[in-house]
Amino acid sequence: MTRVLVVEDDPQLVRALKINLQARKFDVEAAPDGGSALRLAAARKPDVIVLDLGLPDMDGIEVIKGVRSSSKVPILVLSARHTSEDKIRALDAGADDYVTKPFSMDELLARLRAATRRQAEPDGRADDVTVITTDGFSIDLPAKKVRRGDRTVRLTPTEWHLLEILVTHPGHLVSQQQLLLEVWGPTYSENTNYLRVYMAQLRRKLEADPSHPRYLITEPGMGYRFEP
Repeated sequence: MTRVLVVEDDPQLVRALKINLQARKFDVEAAPDGGSALRLAAARKPDVIVLDLGLPDMDGIEVIKGVRSSSKVPILVLSARHTSEDKIRALDAGADDYVTKPFSMDELLARLRAATRRQAEPDGRADDVTVITTDGFSIDLPAKKVRRGDRTVRLTPTEWHLLEILVTHPGHLVSQQQLLLEVWGPTYSENTNYLRVYMAQLRRKLEADPSHPRYLITEPGMGYRFEP
């Protein structure tokens, strides 16, 4: 059973989360503040942490840093803070995902499932996987080939490089800056329009409905993720 530590000081929200998560066979424990969260994270070794940033005794960013000093447990931030700056601070501190309040329980559950899947893979990467198969297409990493049905999808070297980075971090947010640095180099670190153009091209080639992508997901202002 997946163990979830919910770090939240709103008793009504904690109760709602417990009811919904326990109904789906999660084992749930709650901490009302950052100090309790750090103690429970160290003692109970949860499989995933759901963390509010606005805690009574410390900022949630400090909790992330404290957990990250000794653990790689997935941390999913659940916060009313909506700005890109808050999201980037949390992700840079070591959070794996960020959901803003109010939120859909279905979305939260999907993010939790993705977080626990990533935890089962070393360092969040799929390095031991050579062929990635989805309902829409397959990717042969060693051969650098993509197929949709019975036909080969022709990608440019830049499209391939971008796709390869995303699919070897399944379910993981890859920041705009990381993609620009790895694909184009430091000179292009501010050229986010490059990413928009190339992601649009990849979606036209791989997605059944490019305007509503299923696999190549945009996190506005932050980056992109591949959802298998």
